[in-house]
Amino acid sequence: MYRAEIIDDNPRHSLAKITGTMPSIKKHNYYLHIAIAPTKNQDRLEWFVEKAVELGIDEISPLICEHSERKRIKKERLHKIAISAMKQSFKTHITKINDIIYFPDLIQTSLEGKKLIAHIDSGKETESLAVNYSRNENALILIGPEGDFSKEEIKLALENNFIPVSLGNSRLRTETAGIAACCQVYFLNQ
Repeated sequence: MYRAEIIDDNPRHSLAKITGTMPSIKKHNYYLHIAIAPTKNQDRLEWFVEKAVELGIDEISPLICEHSERKRIKKERLHKIAISAMKQSFKTHITKINDIIYFPDLIQTSLEGKKLIAHIDSGKETESLAVNYSRNENALILIGPEGDFSKEEIKLALENNFIPVSLGNSRLRTETAGIAACCQVYFLNQ
């Protein structure tokens, strides 16, 4: 981070002179990647991206699932929202926004860190994210679409070593579940 003085404020090509450095904001010791199904309403996904970036998420993968109602995203717009949220929250690292990916393709890629799937159709008591996540651990958390993951998707995730987790007692909207996961990881690492 640098302190600068604007020398030329031309709107097309401003110029600044570096006058000093500022203490760098330390990047956290973990890597958080959330793969989330885009919501029917684009504004809700945009809200998720903004808030997740403010919390310090490292990577977001829009995820197409069997129950997905939206199969397209505006990646450039999400990237602009991420940059704006990064500046607003005084972050020095930009969140990576990936191209949209199909569930089976993401599940079968090689991933480092803890692999977690937040879903509600388990038929049994599921342990919380806090029980299944350790401080400073890299993690990929899957958040399903409105209507949750299909039984086949859950089975495929479990076969590929994803651990089912609960985000609490309430049934959450997709974007709220994504923020709940970000917040839990954020606070577990404080």
